[in-house]
Amino acid sequence: MAGQAITLRLRIETPFPGVAYSLQNKKSEPVGQVIACDDPISFDVPLRVVPGPKFLGDFIRSEGPTRRFIYIAIGEPAGQRPSAWSRRAKIDIHLLSPALLEQALAGKILEVLLPGKAKDGGPACATVPPIGAWRVVG
Repeated sequence: MAGQAITLRLRIETPFPGVAYSLQNKKSEPVGQVIACDDPISFDVPLRVVPGPKFLGDFIRSEGPTRRFIYIAIGEPAGQRPSAWSRRAKIDIHLLSPALLEQALAGKILEVLLPGKAKDGGPACATVPPIGAWRVVG
């Protein structure tokens, strides 16, 4: 099950300055750590799409038969020790439209803008709803 390669870009609009962010692979290891400043940060996530569609790759997590998502680790899970934060943001990808996937399969990058702060004043975590819809870039 090789699948076709695509790239998703997860862009955090207002990350917490001084806090580490990273992708988290299937082994819950941090990958691509970035220490945030005042500017947005982004992570490009490579994955494969097979008919269904089904999403495969080192960063794809599943919950139940259809839910697929990617974790962004924040603070300690991102490899920052010590840190005042130990959170993960769950970014759903299973609802990407066929039209967007078609553009991604044609070589375009799909980007989503994410909030950096939660209602409690800390870094956004748990299931993080995007700011607006997924869009095609580059």
